[in-house]
Amino acid sequence: MKAVVVIGHKQGYKVQEVPDPKPADDEVIIKVDRAALCYRDLLQLQGYYPRMKYPVILGHEVVGTIIQKGKKVEGFEEGDKVVSLLYAPDGTCEYCRQGEEAYCHSRLGYSEELDGFFAEYAKIKVTSLVKVPKGTPDEGAVLAPCVTGMIYRGLMRAHLKPGETVLVTGASGGVGIHAIQVAKALGAKVIGVTTSEEKAPFIKKFADHVIVGKKFAEEAKKISDVHVVIDTVGTPTFDESLKSLWMGGRIVQIGNVDPSQAYQLRLGYVILKDIQIIGHASATKKDVEGALKLTAEGKIQPIIAGTVGIDEIDKGYELLKDKNKIGKVLLKP
Repeated sequence: MKAVVVIGHKQGYKVQEVPDPKPADDEVIIKVDRAALCYRDLLQLQGYYPRMKYPVILGHEVVGTIIQKGKKVEGFEEGDKVVSLLYAPDGTCEYCRQGEEAYCHSRLGYSEELDGFFAEYAKIKVTSLVKVPKGTPDEGAVLAPCVTGMIYRGLMRAHLKPGETVLVTGASGGVGIHAIQVAKALGAKVIGVTTSEEKAPFIKKFADHVIVGKKFAEEAKKISDVHVVIDTVGTPTFDESLKSLWMGGRIVQIGNVDPSQAYQLRLGYVILKDIQIIGHASATKKDVEGALKLTAEGKIQPIIAGTVGIDEIDKGYELLKDKNKIGKVLLKP
């Protein structure tokens, strides 16, 4: 089959033929219906993910159809539409038994220690699988493990209450535009922040308010007390994100566009304002199921900037880096 393979540390990727995957007893083989490009891919290619084993197939977001299953796989059948968690938990440890698979000591990451999903077919551990509700579009399902489910979990961890105000930075990005929708679906009022005047009208279709500019804290405070910030950017927005929060606020930190940059945190500011900083990156099966339910109900609309084939992966990453795009970039083998 054809796949996008990362050859080695900081050696880029190649589109090449690789053997079709074969399932172990606890695995399934899916036909990849959609995969998604992510900014994390670019960080992986820059060498920021030390657990990567090479060569490895790139891509950690997927929706597909089971075409073959191992002897010990129960609860899933050929023909089932499924998504995969971003990792394979062991399914037996204390965290897995508690439904907190994201904290499993033995977890292995797809596109890191395990082959990912930029391929025609993919091999997935049964412990990673989540069934997709009937009627859910592939474009929405593929977003659940890394985007909508991850945001859903972040807002659960922040104990979001209906009626609270959530501010989202990077509001036109693949994560941001969907974070707005998840927060709205959970009953929040939402302020979207963007640096693009041109994108503001589109963001306004989903957010209650839109702020344009790099300095947004003071304007946000005029709109409402901000209870939760979902920061999808990182160091360029973190200072304003902190300043925008009212006392007792929570910041769910997802973005880290430049891992080489450090941020000097003033502890007194955080202490006196009673602020919680929640570093966040993943989702469990329960979170993915929650996001898929909202998607199936039409409360989350997938916003897709473009779809490319495996041979067009270069074009896909050009689109991913294009500051004029809105939404996610998908891959359809």
